[in-house]
Amino acid sequence: MDVYYVILALIAGACAPTQAGINSQLGSITGDPSIAAMISFMVGAIGLTTYVVVTGVPWPSIRIFGEVPWWMWTGGLLGAFLVFVSIVLAPKLGATATLGLIVAGQMIVSVVLDHFGLIGYEEHPTNIWRILGVILLLVGVVLIKKF
Repeated sequence: MDVYYVILALIAGACAPTQAGINSQLGSITGDPSIAAMISFMVGAIGLTTYVVVTGVPWPSIRIFGEVPWWMWTGGLLGAFLVFVSIVLAPKLGATATLGLIVAGQMIVSVVLDHFGLIGYEEHPTNIWRILGVILLLVGVVLIKKF
């Protein structure tokens, strides 16, 4: 398994819990989860339009609206990255390895976000069992890919 693909899948997996926290905070500010989701995906669309511009495909203009802290706009970008990387890696690594590595990245970042109570998550201190769980998940991915 190419190290580049492993790192890319772990980074993609790290995006999911961060995105959920950001979008939850955005929902608190906008007062409606559907508005928060719309804003999140609009920002993700900006990242995807960058791809369209670089590749020369014509794209429509997009208006960004709302007054929120800058970091809350990143939720859509994280979601778009996750979806894109999943599509790219699945044929190269297989569904099990791709999703296993994405989940491993999610678990690693989730443990950190929980430990420090970041981006709206309640604090849940890291302990040996949480760390062991993440390690076992990574071992499981390696075993599945190898055999």
